[in-house]
Amino acid sequence: MKAAIVGVTGYTGIELIRLIQQHPQLEVGTLHSHSMHENSSVLYPHLIGLTERLIEPFDAEKIQKENQLVFFATPAGISKELAATFVANDFPVIDLSGDLRLKDRDSYQKWYHQEAAPAELLAQATYSLPEFATTSGNLIANPGCYATAAILAAAPLVQQKLFSGTLIFDGKSGLSGAGKKLTDSSHFATAADNMTMYKPNQHQHIPEIMQQFQQWDQAMPPIQFSTSLLPVKRGIFMTLYAPLKDAISQEDIYEQYVKTYQDHPFVRVQPLGKLPELRQVTGTNFCDIGLCFNPLTQVLTVVAVIDNLGKGAAGQAIQNFNRWAGIPETTGLMQAPLYP
Repeated sequence: MKAAIVGVTGYTGIELIRLIQQHPQLEVGTLHSHSMHENSSVLYPHLIGLTERLIEPFDAEKIQKENQLVFFATPAGISKELAATFVANDFPVIDLSGDLRLKDRDSYQKWYHQEAAPAELLAQATYSLPEFATTSGNLIANPGCYATAAILAAAPLVQQKLFSGTLIFDGKSGLSGAGKKLTDSSHFATAADNMTMYKPNQHQHIPEIMQQFQQWDQAMPPIQFSTSLLPVKRGIFMTLYAPLKDAISQEDIYEQYVKTYQDHPFVRVQPLGKLPELRQVTGTNFCDIGLCFNPLTQVLTVVAVIDNLGKGAAGQAIQNFNRWAGIPETTGLMQAPLYP
């Protein structure tokens, strides 16, 4: 199948090219950008001899004529305007932006500070975190990077109601998570040898996380959620602090995590007491999870690491494609991590 990419010049779009290039049942189709219209290998010399295609303005008719599906790797606010044509024609869409993730339009407007997608479009979208969703329909909303790490870190606790009190999430992201647009916070002189916190309890992935948690537990209390910027290129290091119910042992919790993810090849639960590092997942679609329990405070520490451009974006989009297409979800995604 040929796959068009809209928003191909961003980091996620380029990562999609890399993954599609090595996928046995996908081929890079037409490439589209709002502002950059050059040969892809001119803008990105690392693609010479691999993908040398002209990057064109958006053209819905051409995309549908020359491809079998389309990935939207666009910033928030774009796919909600452009996807309707494809949906009307039942043309497969996988949206990597935040436009179609939240079912509550008011929530989108509150957290994204712009008008939400039409209700009829949201009704047709399937929010698909592959480990916990049935990928159906031709409009798939890909989860956000922080949301992916947070939900996978906490899922066994929330599903089984094993915690007591407030879940505290401390997420840290590499610079590519901020996108290509240069800001003072992403400037080398600011980011190098530094760490900064941003959007504490204000990040737009919070309602997405709560939406999933409340599907498992309608009485789910609010979460504490902070995000920080790490001086690395890619990766998310998510730490969860969870107060547990008194009657639960460390071994019982570990067994629950192993049971939850034993049939999910991209979630690797580490041996008890072993915490994962970012470089274990760089360049991959894996999420590695480790646990550490303090019996004095009855607090469980969970560390989940993902590549924000892999399992947090493009890799997960390909995983969703695989499930949608009815082929093994690992197809084209079993790369070894970039190490060291």
